[in-house]
Amino acid sequence: MPSENSSLFAPFPLRNVALPNRVVVSPMCQYSSEDGFANDWHLVHLGSRAIGGPALVMTEATAVTPEGRISPGDLGIWKDEHIAPLKRIVDFLHQHGVFAGIQLAHAGRKASMAVPWEGEHVVTPDKGGWQDQVFAPSAIPFSSHYAHPRELDASGIQRISVAFARAAKRAKLAGFDVVEIHSAHGYLLHEFLSPLSNQRSDKYGGSFENRIRLLTEIVHEVREEWTHDRPLFIRISATDWADGGWNLQESIRLSTDLRRRNVDLIDVSSGGLVPGVKIPVGPGYQTHFAEQIRRQSGIATGTVGMITEPAQADHILRTGQADLVFMAREFLRDPYWALHAADDLGQKISWPAQYLRAATAGVPSREPISADEAESLRIS
Repeated sequence: MPSENSSLFAPFPLRNVALPNRVVVSPMCQYSSEDGFANDWHLVHLGSRAIGGPALVMTEATAVTPEGRISPGDLGIWKDEHIAPLKRIVDFLHQHGVFAGIQLAHAGRKASMAVPWEGEHVVTPDKGGWQDQVFAPSAIPFSSHYAHPRELDASGIQRISVAFARAAKRAKLAGFDVVEIHSAHGYLLHEFLSPLSNQRSDKYGGSFENRIRLLTEIVHEVREEWTHDRPLFIRISATDWADGGWNLQESIRLSTDLRRRNVDLIDVSSGGLVPGVKIPVGPGYQTHFAEQIRRQSGIATGTVGMITEPAQADHILRTGQADLVFMAREFLRDPYWALHAADDLGQKISWPAQYLRAATAGVPSREPISADEAESLRIS
């Protein structure tokens, strides 16, 4: 259930996790893996954000099957060998008092693409791609620049459901505190939700109940492996921003259903299903979706998108628009955003012991702190 209206630095309990504040480092694809393995880049990227003061750091979209990657550079969790390097990262986050989350994903018809800085084009098998193994609910490509997907049959759908469950089991073995299922941004599970990409005539297509079926089946399987004492999030696109597509009212209806299935929080984004749509991007442009879902479905929400200023983030929470603030690009610009935000808002926050010489007492003046104050800011 949503918490009482609170500030950015109020605690937020979720099952066996007690977040010390409401700041979350949102999943950000790095396209820097080989064969799905986490490496030093991921450790430094996620670790540097962790020491910057957030309560929870999320990995990037982590593929549950090799063909479920967006690109050959995507992070993966489809085999047991992926566990150890992920655990190395989780252990580092825990050593610095930060909770660790993982976003489980399947790219669907957006798979086998080049990394963004190489341009928008399909990666062919001779370059490490798998364009003949791109799957979707219906054989409809995202655009002319993407692979033409194969429609999943019943056995293929079952394999993907099992893959999500096994990935959740590996996430537990790696020590993650939170699992998030990616059902947004035009990737596979979002593709099943939207009638623009799902034109099936079987039990996974047509009606609202059929289109949400795969997601709800995966939620059930993941929850069984993840166990009931750990938080489970779902990321959704609240709207496709396109006529005839997935919309806010369906998102509210889905969120109400997911709350009954022991999902703890809806991470609310938007768009990504079809190209060329007009999105009114601006500061906090998606927060009203999170607010409506929160108020009408009774589930906790996180909001993301063009949130940059401490006062803005704090206002979102104080006015009941969301329970958590997920931030991505701003944490790329400033890995220590949460420490600086606490300073700006006059809040105390734990600093890494190694950085205490630069810490302030949590007041806007940025005056040097006393030895006693420095001790109070140490991470246990």
